[in-house]
Amino acid sequence: MSLGLMSWAWTAPNCTIGDSSLLPNISYYIPFCTLAPGLHLFAACSNIKNLAQALRAVPRDTEALCLQGTVTILPADAFGHFPTLQLLRLQLGAIRITSGTFQGLDQLQHLSFEHHAPCCLSLFLPPDALEPLGFLNTLSFHGYCLNHSQDVQLPISLSRLTLRHSCLTDLQELQGLFPNLVSGSSHTPSPSPRTPFLELLDLSANLQLSRVGSQALRGLQLHSLRLNGTPLNVLDLLGSGLIHLDSLYLVGTGAKKLPGNVTGYFALRALDLGRNQVWNLEDGDLLSCQSLERLSLHANGLQLLPPSFLSALPQLQRLNLSVNKLGPTLVLPGGLVSSNLRMLDLSHNELCMLPCRAFSSLPQLQELWLSGNNISNLSRESLEGLRWLKTLDLSWNQIKMLTPDWLSSLPALTSLNLLGTHLEHISGRQLQGPLKLSHLQLGSPDMMEIYPPWPPALLSLELWAEGSIVFRVPKGEPFLFLENFTLQTTFMLLHPNNATLRFPSLRHLTLRGCSTFIFSQRRVFLGLPLLEHLHFWSDHNGAGDLRLFGMPRLRVLELGDLDFLYNARSVQLEMLLKELPQLQVLALSNLNLGNLSVSSFRGLGHLRLLLLSSEWALGLDSSLQELIPQMPQYVYFSDVTFTCQCESSWVGPWATRAPNTFVYGLEKSICKANASDYSRTPLLAFLSGHCSHDSEFQAFLTSASLVLLMTFLALLSCPKWPWLHRLRTLFHAWWWKLGGQHPRNQFHYDVFISYCEQDQAWVLQELVPALEQPLPDGAGLRLCLPERDFGVGQDRMDATTASMESSRATLCVLSHQALGSPWCSLELRIATHNLVANPGTACLLLLFLEPIDRRLLHSYHRLGRWLQKEDYFDLSQGRVEWDAFCEQLRKRLRKAGRERED
Repeated sequence: MSLGLMSWAWTAPNCTIGDSSLLPNISYYIPFCTLAPGLHLFAACSNIKNLAQALRAVPRDTEALCLQGTVTILPADAFGHFPTLQLLRLQLGAIRITSGTFQGLDQLQHLSFEHHAPCCLSLFLPPDALEPLGFLNTLSFHGYCLNHSQDVQLPISLSRLTLRHSCLTDLQELQGLFPNLVSGSSHTPSPSPRTPFLELLDLSANLQLSRVGSQALRGLQLHSLRLNGTPLNVLDLLGSGLIHLDSLYLVGTGAKKLPGNVTGYFALRALDLGRNQVWNLEDGDLLSCQSLERLSLHANGLQLLPPSFLSALPQLQRLNLSVNKLGPTLVLPGGLVSSNLRMLDLSHNELCMLPCRAFSSLPQLQELWLSGNNISNLSRESLEGLRWLKTLDLSWNQIKMLTPDWLSSLPALTSLNLLGTHLEHISGRQLQGPLKLSHLQLGSPDMMEIYPPWPPALLSLELWAEGSIVFRVPKGEPFLFLENFTLQTTFMLLHPNNATLRFPSLRHLTLRGCSTFIFSQRRVFLGLPLLEHLHFWSDHNGAGDLRLFGMPRLRVLELGDLDFLYNARSVQLEMLLKELPQLQVLALSNLNLGNLSVSSFRGLGHLRLLLLSSEWALGLDSSLQELIPQMPQYVYFSDVTFTCQCESSWVGPWATRAPNTFVYGLEKSICKANASDYSRTPLLAFLSGHCSHDSEFQAFLTSASLVLLMTFLALLSCPKWPWLHRLRTLFHAWWWKLGGQHPRNQFHYDVFISYCEQDQAWVLQELVPALEQPLPDGAGLRLCLPERDFGVGQDRMDATTASMESSRATLCVLSHQALGSPWCSLELRIATHNLVANPGTACLLLLFLEPIDRRLLHSYHRLGRWLQKEDYFDLSQGRVEWDAFCEQLRKRLRKAGRERED
């Protein structure tokens, strides 16, 4: 992807921007935008009301653009700034298109108008609206009525046309709407007539489409026609003038029998009659279906297949009979017929038993799907005759036991699915027979034990069990060629205890529900030199012991739910990522990351996407500013609650000025001041309202003011100019007059004391007497205690604010109980807020009664920086000399009082 035009970072309030190669990680954030293959840079914008304003945040070299919102008109040259655009999806409600709306979109290949509400919206297209789109391949209208549009010229390159949930009542209307769709229907000669051929015409879900009209599709050649969910009589297609049709889709149309006449007339190769009422198949219905290669009858309630079924369909290769009632014993037409069928789907058919040689009449079968039945026993004889079978799906059956030779009649098998069965013991000997078995899925509701030898050609393995999975590997046999491994269980065990499992060729590893000890024990994943993708979703059991080592080629790391409920320790990201130098995608969710600093991402020079989701009380250290030139191209924050601290004040300017980075989610993020803060304060609003962003400019103003002041004082001391002497005298008089107005009378108290109910006894019995008693035994200070000095019926919050403002200093007695107390947290928040709102006039002292992790105080404004000034007292370090402590406290309170008065 060319990033020549992306020279800044930006936060688009309603837009998601990314690269399609990252879709597996960010598809959740663009649910309304389906991309075409081969596209890279995309933008998906929602809740749009001002189109021009929304598009300012979109890079000019965007290849795919999805817009959702309410826009009344698309003006001329609306998308002219995107010359490389190839896909455009519009969900903008009732819009009006102008003649030049799509001017400049020379490379556009996919254009879609979508409205997903139950009713249809009117949409008017000027006749020449699509003329600039010389390379348009796909045109789609979903939920729009085009009744007032006439003579719209379709581009000659168009191959797929869709009108779903529209207002069509007769196919004849297509001639007036798109005159060059069919031959001879245009009233005016087109400058560039198109060939009447379409790869797809999709008219599904037109609930009023009941008529075809004579020669409505005259001369048109179609590969696929979709009429799903329409009341159209399919026999009317015989007089439509359609001259070629390969595939016909009639899902959910209420059909009760096969359309034999239509199938024979067009020599259809594919027919889909899913979700209809074809309960019985008669021999006469099959006589005209000899050309069919693909037939779907899923969800029709079929109970029996006629004896001539296979012989009447000699070309049939793919047959879908899922969700019917062909059980409990499968009976397929047999006899002397040898079918060419390649795929057969019998899933969810209430089958309980497969008789001997049940599929003997299907010697060419390559795919067999039997999922969701009640099959309990399988034998070698049941599957005899399937020597070319490659895919066998037996998932979600009642299978409890397998005979050692049950696969011996399937030498070509490459994929086997046994998920959701009741197999508790799987031995490699039960999988012998197929020499090319490369994809294996095994699962049991409770527990499962697995024994070697492993299939020698195994490339993909998925294991699932609710309780535990036990590998019994007495010789430690490795999975030599395994590339993809998925494990979903609570416990993974090895027997014997000194056994090891090695995966030297593994490239993609998915772990769900496992303990983090799976990496720490060093006997399961001893080394993964080729691993590129790791997805690890645990079950809240702590990540303190997680160590990712031996993965030098890891490119994608997804971690979630490793440490949130049961472990209060923060995940040490710098330890987790220090041996992953090739990492390109990092997606972290619900990890209790705590505070992120520059050390967390040191050495990740190849990182392209950073995604943080479902985090609480996340702090962004100011040291992260060092990484701004090397920040990933895409940074996503989703459902993240930050801490309200000014150390993160750099985030706002970075999101708008840092190079080559798109930032998502900051404008929706909130921050909390502490654990008991339930207000939803927008992060960016807090940073802009409480924190200074331009520290360099403020430093300049401060230094310049200081230079001017020193120059002025130097001039005042010069003896040569008598007028300066007089001015100096006036200045000194004003200064002393100002100093004489002592502000003592504005303070009613010397100290406001904040404490919780659990610490009240110590405060009243020990601390208060030492501070209130007159000298020499006490400090002789006037104290404000909420329980004693607040008036009856007075609002406590107002009283707290007023008392702190009328006190020379605030002393907070801190303990774990105090930090958990809503009122103490509120009082501490007010006091720390005063440090920010009234710098130089507020005084705060802290007294620690017990050891407290300083990271618990990061949520309060500048409290971490305040602690660096040593304006606190610590009584948690064992026995303290009480008299010395009281003297030290008295001195600091007197100093604090003088500082505030000054």
